Amino acid sequence: MPLFEICAVNLQSAIAAQAAGANRIELCSALDVGGLTPSIGLLRAAVKAIHIPVYVLIRPREGDFCYTPAEVDLMAEDIRFCRENGARGVVIGALDRKGRLDVEVLEHLCSAAQGLDVTCHRAFDMTPDAFESLDTLIGLGINRVLSSGQAPDAYEGRHRLAAMVRHAAARISIMPGSGIHADNIKAIADETGAQEFHFTGKVKAASTYEGHGLPGLENWHWESDIETIKKIMNAHV
Repeated sequence: MPLFEICAVNLQSAIAAQAAGANRIELCSALDVGGLTPSIGLLRAAVKAIHIPVYVLIRPREGDFCYTPAEVDLMAEDIRFCRENGARGVVIGALDRKGRLDVEVLEHLCSAAQGLDVTCHRAFDMTPDAFESLDTLIGLGINRVLSSGQAPDAYEGRHRLAAMVRHAAARISIMPGSGIHADNIKAIADETGAQEFHFTGKVKAASTYEGHGLPGLENWHWESDIETIKKIMNAHV
């Protein structure tokens, strides 16, 4: 049976994911910069509002994935907070200055995450050797990797994703993500053999605000949508 993870950036999206029948959410904020760790309040509200597992993105800032010791300590503290407040998993990633997975940092974060399910995020897609990186993640005991197959989106990367699934040989789950929608999820699933899929299912939510706006700020925001999520999941069959 396929598993569907919805990337949820607000409480409305988390509730929509559950209502649509998704298996879990990845909770985050600031998708416009690739996703950041969500607020304390959002985590607590999501865990209270839904019963499907809440996984939390652990990323302290925008930009690259090469972190200072202080940032690593911050991420470890965020992970401990997530575990203590009902999260079922965390989503992590770190690279060294050459773009390889930073094993020392990942070991530290995995230690903080004991008892949680652990996903490696798309920092993986920046590494120079996908198969070497997979072996590293397997050695660390990480449960899955979110990847577009090191391509702009999962459809373009479907052939690499298929090779990654074969290389993983069920030792780690390969979860396609990026640009998945109803028109391409079946092709991605058929080509790759993957069993987990990550997408937002988002639509523009209109604002009820009637006042004057500010330059550069839109009067709408993104929300995951029940019917859009259902359409994508149903298209997988």
